[in-house]
Amino acid sequence: MTVLVTGGAGYIGSHMVWELLDAGDSVIVLDRLSTGFEWAVPPEAKLIVGDIADQSLVRQTIERNYVDAVIHFAGSVVVPDSVRDPLTYYENNTCKSRALIEAVVKSDVKNFIFSSTAAVYGDAGMKPVTEDAATHPESPYGLSKLMTEWMLRDTAAAHDFHYTALRYFNVAGADTKGRTGQSTRGATHLIKVACETALGKRPYMEIFGHDFATPDGTCVRDYIHVSDLVAAHRLALERLRSGGSSMVANCGYGRGFSVKEVIESVERVHGKPIDARLTVRRPGDAASVVADSSKARLDLGWKPKLDNLDTIVESAMKWEKALQHRNNKG
Repeated sequence: MTVLVTGGAGYIGSHMVWELLDAGDSVIVLDRLSTGFEWAVPPEAKLIVGDIADQSLVRQTIERNYVDAVIHFAGSVVVPDSVRDPLTYYENNTCKSRALIEAVVKSDVKNFIFSSTAAVYGDAGMKPVTEDAATHPESPYGLSKLMTEWMLRDTAAAHDFHYTALRYFNVAGADTKGRTGQSTRGATHLIKVACETALGKRPYMEIFGHDFATPDGTCVRDYIHVSDLVAAHRLALERLRSGGSSMVANCGYGRGFSVKEVIESVERVHGKPIDARLTVRRPGDAASVVADSSKARLDLGWKPKLDNLDTIVESAMKWEKALQHRNNKG
């Protein structure tokens, strides 16, 4: 059996490809390489450079490679960018996902896993949020993902098609074997930005907002190690292949850390202070979003192994140093 991974040359997608290969699956990657890297795709996987909205390419790829499942990561992910340029986000995350889903259904692939987001909840407050909580996205990014969830729900009701939508909280860290990590230039992920600042790749970093209704005034997020996240996807795939029904599940650890606490962790790991400057809030940022991941733990049998902020930061810092060496060598 073969899995088609869209966006498999990107950050989370490349980790997913390694996870699948380690589990013995055959993998096809479809990526237009707009933000991903060809070198991030393992040599054991087949890379096809193309767009998920190209339905003829998608159907040809599925049918020629005996694909039985699709894991969909491709899309745009920066919340403030979505506020500035909403139409691009609705195009990349919603319209193109609709085209992909149609091609998958017409190719008679029944198993689909979708990379969704905690941004569908909006500002969820300090208590862990469950999947049945009200969805109030505060950005076009969150709404673009929620609309794709709706399309999957309705498609599953109309066809012999089953999906799992995993709502990610704040994904961070890097492969514990050092094979891949967050490599996007100009990335906005807090832990990556802080690690880049620690290593001198940035002269300083900014803390966007310090007047939120949180204990120290900065945003609180539930940080999950990327390797634990892709393990949840693999378990979701096993469940679908075994005849499991469609479901939505949160992927987070169930407790949050503030921006200031994350910076303190980076400083502990690095052994030196970093230059972090307070500035105004960014549009679309919620004060606090923390997961209740009971459903993933119960229904998927998910048991996170890397639930420690310093462990996440250590892996991210190690990858950042390796990436720095790679870029300098290049």
